[in-house]
Amino acid sequence: MKIRLGTFNLFQFVEPPYSWYTKKDKFNQRQWSEKTTWIKNQILKMDCDIIGFQEVFSRKALKNLVEDLGFKYFKIVDVAKLSKKNRYKYVTTTVAIASKYPIENIQVVEVHVPSIDKHNFEGVFHFSRIPIKATITLPNKKELLVYVCHLKSNRLNEFEYVFNESHSLEHKKELVFKALEDKYSTSLKQRLCEASSLFFDIQKYKNLPTVLLCDLNDKEFSITIDALSNNKYHDDKSKENFVLHDASYQYKEEVYNPHPEAKEEKRKATSYFLGKGNVLDYIFISHDFHKNNKDKIAEVTDYTVLDEHLQENKDGSLLKSDHAQVVCELTFIDGKII
Repeated sequence: MKIRLGTFNLFQFVEPPYSWYTKKDKFNQRQWSEKTTWIKNQILKMDCDIIGFQEVFSRKALKNLVEDLGFKYFKIVDVAKLSKKNRYKYVTTTVAIASKYPIENIQVVEVHVPSIDKHNFEGVFHFSRIPIKATITLPNKKELLVYVCHLKSNRLNEFEYVFNESHSLEHKKELVFKALEDKYSTSLKQRLCEASSLFFDIQKYKNLPTVLLCDLNDKEFSITIDALSNNKYHDDKSKENFVLHDASYQYKEEVYNPHPEAKEEKRKATSYFLGKGNVLDYIFISHDFHKNNKDKIAEVTDYTVLDEHLQENKDGSLLKSDHAQVVCELTFIDGKII
């Protein structure tokens, strides 16, 4: 049995006559038709069984769109809010999940207060977008826990360190925590608190096979990924122990008769800023699907980034999306019981 999961930032999914954030930012009917047609075609290309969506304002329009494509189950845990001064202007957005398989249970992710306190967060903490936690029954009658999230963006373009594979967690923490103390990166502090709450929620369900579909709004090798997945981030005395793994590293496409001097392909960017590509959209999997786990119940057999529209226009288009879509295929191993 195979299942395909995807993450899709819809980029201002706002049905007319509504606007987003400012009164003038809205689609006319022709533009809306063009945008929704593109989204439908993109979902067909993704060929998924389960999709997590970000930037969902018009939930009913999205529910109807995905139902037409065979997604019988659709859930949200929050409602995008309208301005008190203008009932046609949205001022917040949400995430959503669509599935071809039954969603048996849907919950919000609770804030983990001790980790918020540990980050010295000032004021009352709220998720910028409340994450979804959904229990889905697969065709083999087993359960899969699926999270969908969209973490805080660095909209004000505050200074944030960029790390690479060679940087240790200790090095990252030393630099970042000093910046947070000096209040250089308030968006990053919010993001780390959000990621930490997700970590502790996921850790509670470590006996359940789990997938996270997300726009992290942070780069590959960022400290946000450590806060989300690495136990050592939260407990200096513990060994590195990951509750989640980046599914991209679990799959390598076979190249037949490769050129002896061919270089390894760089990971595809999922978003661009000032012409520079970054990976912001991810699919994370629990140890149940890790290729080195001898007791794994399934493995990653495909990992695809759909970015043709970004190759045409790196800034993206409001009539399409400013993010690539990411798809992960899991193939279950015969005889393995979840």
